[in-house]
Amino acid sequence: MPIIRRLPENLVNRIAAGEVVERPASALKELVENAIDAGASQITIRLTDGGLDGIEVTDDGCGMGPEQMALALERHATSKLPDEAIELVTTLGFRGEALPSIASVARMTIESRTRDSAEGWRRVVDHGEVVGDAPAALPPGTRIRVEDLFGKVPARRKFLRSGRSEYAACLDVVRRLAMARPDVGFVLEQDGRRVLAVQSGETAPQRVARIVARELADDGVVIDLERGPARLTGVAGLPTFNRGVADHQYLFVNGRPVKDRLLVGAVRGAYAEMLARDRHAVLALFLDVPPDEVDVNVHPAKTEVRFRDPAFIRGFIVSGLRHALEAAGQKTAQSPAADAMGNWQREPVAPMAPAQPRLESLFARQYTPNRVGESASEAWRSYEAQSFAPRPMDPAPLGRAEMAEEAAPDAVDYPLGIARGQVANTYIIAEASDGLVIVDQHAAHERIVLERLRAAGAGDKMAAAQALLLPQVVELDEPACDRLEEVAPELASHGLSLERFGPCAMLVRSVPAVLAKGDVQALVRDVADDLALNGPSVEGSSLLLGERLDLVLATMACHGSVRAGRTLNVAEMNALLREMEVTPRSGQCNHGRPTWVKLAHGDIEKLFGRK
Repeated sequence: MPIIRRLPENLVNRIAAGEVVERPASALKELVENAIDAGASQITIRLTDGGLDGIEVTDDGCGMGPEQMALALERHATSKLPDEAIELVTTLGFRGEALPSIASVARMTIESRTRDSAEGWRRVVDHGEVVGDAPAALPPGTRIRVEDLFGKVPARRKFLRSGRSEYAACLDVVRRLAMARPDVGFVLEQDGRRVLAVQSGETAPQRVARIVARELADDGVVIDLERGPARLTGVAGLPTFNRGVADHQYLFVNGRPVKDRLLVGAVRGAYAEMLARDRHAVLALFLDVPPDEVDVNVHPAKTEVRFRDPAFIRGFIVSGLRHALEAAGQKTAQSPAADAMGNWQREPVAPMAPAQPRLESLFARQYTPNRVGESASEAWRSYEAQSFAPRPMDPAPLGRAEMAEEAAPDAVDYPLGIARGQVANTYIIAEASDGLVIVDQHAAHERIVLERLRAAGAGDKMAAAQALLLPQVVELDEPACDRLEEVAPELASHGLSLERFGPCAMLVRSVPAVLAKGDVQALVRDVADDLALNGPSVEGSSLLLGERLDLVLATMACHGSVRAGRTLNVAEMNALLREMEVTPRSGQCNHGRPTWVKLAHGDIEKLFGRK
């Protein structure tokens, strides 16, 4: 029979470290939370190679004496629970596991000095063994250095990612904690370079806008609501100010950054009728409830919580967000185009020549239905060969007025038929020889543009690119710039030329020719979001890189597609139908939705009781 024995203290600490310290960002989170709980007003963080080689956290908090320092390195020793009422905890930390767990898997140096002490004290612990204990000179506060993380635990060390990936995780931790405490100043340095600096004394909306996105100051609404014992504050972005991934949603409960399914679901429910399914809101919400109404002792990392009344919390967040967004009225993050505003302000001028439809976007050239016997590809080449001659403005509505004037070609010649009209400026109605075809114009054109981008980037041939007259600078956070820089050569082969422009910006020199009229800023941001969503690349894995670029191309195609709500005339609608007939996989869009449906003659007859 196996003999039961007590595990050695150092092994117990290493086992506990597996729950608390998963990567450098986990250790950094615990150290910064300790600094906040110590009453610090200024916290400085220095990283070396994303925390893989070193983490240093310096604060001006209350500090520790030699005896307190020695006790802090023992398991389950903490100053944050003066009694046994763990359900009433108000500090970020309370378990007493962080410091001994980190010290058991790294070389940790703690230097601290209280305000009433003439000198400080230093203690060095190397993977669980005390190797140094002596006086130290430093101002009041605490400085902790963590080096050689998992140096003697190779099984854990080999699972860590690259320095860039670990730095991105550390940056996310610092940003969340900095938003949680706007009364505390934060400085973050990576390899000697300052990447984040915020001053103490800011308001929560100011801190959020400074860290998340400066546009939130204008494109967001401030939230401050109370219902019973709960209070909800923060900043919520307008529905038109959104992102392609949900990593710009920051949620806090009693000042603690959390990632809770209930809160995420409540945010999704609040924006359900205002955002597309593949878009996500940008916001930072701070929920304050009595400590006995929430359980924070769910997981050692303390990122999960449980509410005593989850239905009330969800309803409070959903209704609070909706009322705040409704109060914003017709405010939108998308400013009207200058030429559109000019048309409203311009005095009407009587046309001197017979009006002709003015075509825009991809279908900006005149198109005539192809002749009998002419293939769809030949018709499209003939269409694309025509010039971009400017035409006078037509004051009459497009589409329906000219249908009566054009000679309708025979629907037998085309699988998708001939366009007969447009419904809700979104769906094309076409007559085919065997029924009625309804086409989603945006979904169909999205697939067409995607296949063009794929074909243009196939083989060794570079995709056709449209150089920008003035290169545009797109500001992003540093991890997003790192991801874009990593795949810049592959993006260039598809026509999107990017260069690094400082730590937190990318310079766009060209875009794919088919996207020349798109929003360059939004395109680059969504491409960065797609790269973040699909994870970091694996060195030597061209398959994974190809899959990621395929998703990026889908995003680029979406930006270059004709939008729902745009009025098309007959020539434009027929051009789209002909292109669909020669485009692979045109039956579904890039997101898997159908691009067209057909009502056969027999189905129509059944609707009217003829069969």
